[in-house]
Amino acid sequence: MTFSHLFKETPLGPYTLKNRIVLPPLTRSRSSQPGNIPNKLMAEYYAQRAGAGFMVTEGTQIEPRGQGYAWTPGIYSAEQVNGWKQVTQAVHEAGSIIFCQLWHVGRVSHTSLQPNKAAPVSPSEIKADAVKVFIETAPEQGALAEPSKPRALSTAEVEELVQMYKAAAINAKEAGFDGVELHCANGYLVNQFISEHTNNRTDKYGGSLENRLRFLKEITQAVAQVMGADKVGVRFAPLFSSTDEERVYLGLVESDPHVTYIEAIKILNNIGIAYLSLAEADWDNAPDLPDDFYQDVRKTFDGVIMYAGKYTPEKALKVLTKGNGDIFGFGRPFIANPDLPDRIKHQWPLNAVDPTSMYGGTHQGYTDYPIYAK
Repeated sequence: MTFSHLFKETPLGPYTLKNRIVLPPLTRSRSSQPGNIPNKLMAEYYAQRAGAGFMVTEGTQIEPRGQGYAWTPGIYSAEQVNGWKQVTQAVHEAGSIIFCQLWHVGRVSHTSLQPNKAAPVSPSEIKADAVKVFIETAPEQGALAEPSKPRALSTAEVEELVQMYKAAAINAKEAGFDGVELHCANGYLVNQFISEHTNNRTDKYGGSLENRLRFLKEITQAVAQVMGADKVGVRFAPLFSSTDEERVYLGLVESDPHVTYIEAIKILNNIGIAYLSLAEADWDNAPDLPDDFYQDVRKTFDGVIMYAGKYTPEKALKVLTKGNGDIFGFGRPFIANPDLPDRIKHQWPLNAVDPTSMYGGTHQGYTDYPIYAK
């Protein structure tokens, strides 16, 4: 099988991507401490993978309360901005395009990760279940823990968060990023506002679907004012059934996910964002999204559509040929294969991922995966 169609140039906002293969957001927890500061090792990691036509950083918290996992980087301090400048410079010199994924975990956090060990913040005072957070137990040592019970944000605090997203976009621009992606998936803060299961507010941010989508609309408009809408992407993870695997995946399965997400996509299309990223379930034997959903996403959204979630080149080519998607994220394969596009192009064998070095640690299992040599 030839994968030549994955290597055709394709537009993304004002950019031309050299191929359709994307390094998607992948939490690796390698930022420098104290301060969750991006570093030289991270710059090397991203530059190694610049064969991708497009790259999105790991989730990057927009403020201190937005952190749910140990050692993840932020983009709210001057030191963090300077750290990210190393990354963007290295990626640009290596010939790729990189967006910063703006992230706030909301209730999926632990008091040990919060300023002054306070409760995490969320749309409503509903504790997260069926998920773990990763906390620091000692220098360079961490462990999984139950999320702490959150407190509900006031209306004024929600409005302040919109401005925090805008400030994070300003910082991303200063750091040299080509654009930003809003993390609105996987049960984190924006998803918590959207979901009927995690949002029981009675103000303008809760109740009707229109109100539950208001936070998404306002933060997208805010970052678009900074970057330009054509340099903004949004990531969702729509789920259509409730199983144990999906609950572990942080899935928030709505009573009508098709309507929920198509209405959200209509809002984003009216704003004019560059791309929509849809993360599919990625456990073994996970089902594909329903065919009618794929089709309605394409009908509703005028920009570039990205899919990710245990994608193979064969699956990407199938979705591309059907016209349902444009670019494709390859997560775990990119961790272990910095030269993944070349390996796909020439159908070379892949390195296996070392699961013990996924989160935290040194260069081992991070920047020491070999490139292919005949």
